[in-house]
Amino acid sequence: MTSNPLDRLDLSPNRCHSNLSSAELVERAVSAGEGVLASNGALVCLTGDRTGRSPKDKHLEDTPGIHDKIWWGKVNTPLTPAQFDGALEIAVAYLNSRPKVFKFEGYAGADPKHRLGVQVVTEQAWHSLFAQTLFIRQGTAAAGVKPGEPTPPFKKDWTILNAGRMRLTGEQQAKLGYKAPVLIAQSLERRIVLIIGSEYAGEMKKSIFYAMNYDMPEVGVVPMHCSCNVDRKTRENAALFFGLSGTGKTTLSADPQRALIGDDEHGWSDDGVFNFEGGCYAKCIKLSREGEPEIWNAIRFGSVLENTVIDPVTRVPDYDSAKYTENTRVTYPVDFIDGAVIPSVCGHPRNIIFLTADAYGVMPPVSKLTPEQAMYYFINGYTSKLAGTEAGVTEPQPNFSPCFGGVFLPRPPVMYARMLADKIAKHGTNVWLLNTGWTGGPYGTGSRFKLAYTRAFVSAILNGTLAKAEYQTDPIFGLHVPKAVEGVPSEVLLPRGTWNDGAAYDAQAKKLAQGFRENDKTFEMPENVRAAGPRL
Repeated sequence: MTSNPLDRLDLSPNRCHSNLSSAELVERAVSAGEGVLASNGALVCLTGDRTGRSPKDKHLEDTPGIHDKIWWGKVNTPLTPAQFDGALEIAVAYLNSRPKVFKFEGYAGADPKHRLGVQVVTEQAWHSLFAQTLFIRQGTAAAGVKPGEPTPPFKKDWTILNAGRMRLTGEQQAKLGYKAPVLIAQSLERRIVLIIGSEYAGEMKKSIFYAMNYDMPEVGVVPMHCSCNVDRKTRENAALFFGLSGTGKTTLSADPQRALIGDDEHGWSDDGVFNFEGGCYAKCIKLSREGEPEIWNAIRFGSVLENTVIDPVTRVPDYDSAKYTENTRVTYPVDFIDGAVIPSVCGHPRNIIFLTADAYGVMPPVSKLTPEQAMYYFINGYTSKLAGTEAGVTEPQPNFSPCFGGVFLPRPPVMYARMLADKIAKHGTNVWLLNTGWTGGPYGTGSRFKLAYTRAFVSAILNGTLAKAEYQTDPIFGLHVPKAVEGVPSEVLLPRGTWNDGAAYDAQAKKLAQGFRENDKTFEMPENVRAAGPRL
């Protein structure tokens, strides 16, 4: 029988630093030149040429046990077991060659019934600190341990080996039959993640979200790429916010009147909603104290700033600078947010909000969805790609990401949509489509919906008044639009009336509707769900 290369990983005490405190990890990172302390106390680190995830370098081990369950295609590309074996040998040999490594052991899943034990082995101290902030630490209130209680024994389910500083040589690539220096490899059966050639720490976080997206459906839990908060006075009033980058998911869920459960990844079980993570991973570009005070105040000692420019003398972060990347990030424990719910669990949501930033300027600002529409818009996961954001993009383009997180789905999207629909039906949850994009014309001509209007919609949703409103039907998208919302001019509720040229609106709306229809052809879905889409 072939031995497991993982068994040869040297984690002996003389070279492996296990579960160090945040202060110890910061000290080691600074002394090793991995990062510097900012004036607010955060550790500032650079991730080299990889300042975001590397989806084209991410591959899944293809085995008979999982093959028929996987949504194979652009998102999930196969790696043979022999290739995974070879990559594992390389990663283990590299980490064994380092003078020291760091080990973190914690959890994904705030609900003890559904948590996974995660062991993270890294070469760099700051990567271990990142894991400590994003996963749930043993023996803490976040893990459900009360003061004076013993810490339950750790059970490892998943292993992450982070060899981000090395790159595959030409010889290694040839031996593996793989043609790139960077490889993010995951095995759902062995429960191992290999990170080779990328120092971007988000690869660790998202690999475990991917694992939860595979494992949780087996036990009846819906895994979701969303934020979650609850009313501070009425904790039964929980809400979920789904949305792609730039739609306002983090901003709208950070509400001083509501307590945060989590900002990115959750599961919905028979008992309610629980955070997969022990921390938050927020974007920093254009961050201000006035705009997002909760996030601003959470950036302190024990948090990690990625690729953020700081003044070399004062050490003050420059959140407006995109010198290294637009994707500047900060990670910090959830309890760094004032009033966050610890442990990060709550009941069943009363409301679910799908966020989209429609740059065509044709979708209503707020709509109440039928069960079929909820499935349709969840499977499509629409927002817009703006002109100028990528080379060759000269006008708005539809950007579809199934379930508002397609790049993290190992299984077919319709499976997650069915599970979510079952939960919605069982608990009588209202589902809304909230457009934070443009009105009066497309991007470049119209204007973005005022944040005050968007917050008024959210308030009316969460306090229950919008569910009692009178509705009208959008003729192209078939969406149910309220006739009046307190604090919002009624003329903005149906978008056609905000355009100077009605015919131009019709043409643009039909163009987007056609985009939806072209996208929904790529998915298997029930016919009543498909019929809930736009009308051509």
